Amino acid sequence: MADISFEGAAGLILAGGRAARMRAADKGLLMLAGRPLVAHAARRLAPQVQSLFISANRNAGRYAQYGQVLPDDPAFEAWPGPLAGVAAGLSAWSGPWLVVAPCDTPFLPLDLAVRLIGAAQAQGAPLAVACAGGRRHSVCMALRTSLADDLRDYLRGGDRKVDLWQARVGGVEVGFDDAAQGFLNINTPEDLSAAEQGVNSQQ
Repeated sequence: MADISFEGAAGLILAGGRAARMRAADKGLLMLAGRPLVAHAARRLAPQVQSLFISANRNAGRYAQYGQVLPDDPAFEAWPGPLAGVAAGLSAWSGPWLVVAPCDTPFLPLDLAVRLIGAAQAQGAPLAVACAGGRRHSVCMALRTSLADDLRDYLRGGDRKVDLWQARVGGVEVGFDDAAQGFLNINTPEDLSAAEQGVNSQQ
């Protein structure tokens, strides 16, 4: 796999959710083609960044083999949503950029980081989010770590909506229609079964 890492960028894989539609299973550890979902996401994202973090609130020992594990800040209530994981990642990385993806997106584009960061820089924006197939993939984003304080203030105020915060800070959308399959999202057991059929063509 080619290394196209973006200087100054870390990756963050979000694996801290409750996975209600997966009967509260730890989604990142569900198996796809003999490996946990987080392993697929890490394999795609790690070559694009300098360091890799995993946002997880359980099974930290198992996640640690893929990156540095970051639990949600205990200042927020239990299961506060993906932005709490992003806040932890922003606080942990000293470089200028953080590239975020969910653990249940096992076929991420191999140029996700460079395209998102490049678009944000070209448009003078602090954040860029991927769009593909007529859909906005809100938690597939690149953002400047200077947004850390703003995000924490947003969360302390009780807000949790990802799209709302992205719009508030001036985020821009980046088209990935040429790689729409890379954003296949596994939310149900049926999605997981369907993904098994596409593993060979995507890896």
